[in-house]
Amino acid sequence: MNFLRRGFSLLSSAVSIVSKPNNFVAPPILDKFSFGAATGGPMTILSRCVTSLYRMHRTGPLHKIRKNRNPLGNAPFAKGVVLKTLIKKPKKPNSANRKCVLVKLSNNKEMVAYIPGIGHNLQEHNIVLVRVGRVKDCPGVKLKCVRGKFDLPHVIRQPQS
Repeated sequence: MNFLRRGFSLLSSAVSIVSKPNNFVAPPILDKFSFGAATGGPMTILSRCVTSLYRMHRTGPLHKIRKNRNPLGNAPFAKGVVLKTLIKKPKKPNSANRKCVLVKLSNNKEMVAYIPGIGHNLQEHNIVLVRVGRVKDCPGVKLKCVRGKFDLPHVIRQPQS
């Protein structure tokens, strides 16, 4: 408390404790980041940290605003009309063909959707429900069709023999 009665502040005492000696030569890395010339005096790393800590205290935590990467906006599902059935080739280590469809969605986007499961009967002009879910080994396929809704039936189980 003595230093407050004498007229010192916390910031000025912190700077004076760690101030540079007169014969000190800063390495080139610190010269790049020192703002002494702009402020009119030598500025130490500690004083910059105290300033930025004060700023962090004032403004609160930094929250980065992330762009929404959902291809359907904020909707979990979308209805669409099949324009074309496609067979996509997967990326390098995999080799099976992926059954996909080109769908015109209700939000007027045209996107490729993957058909999960074995077998399908989709043709042009069929109605499908798509959900968000990418296929890792097919670039550009960010949607999956929902089985058992509209014109895409459930997978027919093969009898076990």
